Amino acid sequence: MSTTHLLYLHGFRSSPQSTKACLLHNWLSAHYPGVTWLAPQLPTSPQDAMALIDTLTAQWPHDGSAVVGSSLGGFYATFVARQRGWPSVVINPAVAAHTHGERLVGEHPLWHDPSQTMHFLPSHVDELRALALARADVPSNTMAIVAKGDEVLDWRDMAAHYQHAQLHLLAQGDHGLSDFEPWLEPIADFLQLSA
Repeated sequence: MSTTHLLYLHGFRSSPQSTKACLLHNWLSAHYPGVTWLAPQLPTSPQDAMALIDTLTAQWPHDGSAVVGSSLGGFYATFVARQRGWPSVVINPAVAAHTHGERLVGEHPLWHDPSQTMHFLPSHVDELRALALARADVPSNTMAIVAKGDEVLDWRDMAAHYQHAQLHLLAQGDHGLSDFEPWLEPIADFLQLSA
């Protein structure tokens, strides 16, 4: 079954204007113009983010939809993929996001518009905990791209958590996966995007 609908979930403090989201969207527009693309601005509350995703994808086909997520978006993508049975691609995914509470709670400027801020509450950490999946529950139809040079998350945690997925360990790389372009075609192949 080929993928006709693709959801992209951005990371913490990020947005649909992230470099990876824009690269992927532009590349899809050129190579897979028939694929429906959705990259919403996610609310700060994980619970609200899930509710928004549910609303926006309510009419999407069960067989023919997929999700891509980066960092915290990868954490969300794994939950969505498990819930829906969708194939997924995660890029330097947060594993147990709720354990990073001390880094997350507080007011933070947004990457793409530092004049805008987000306020992450202690209750949001509890909402993250409710979405966390055990290693054994990570869907096998997941591609995980993990950079050993990630300066934000520990690659060993990511590699262990996604050991049953199609795991790609990069010797270098950074958290934002600056060298993302070579992965566009492998992602499209893995998700069997519809031409």
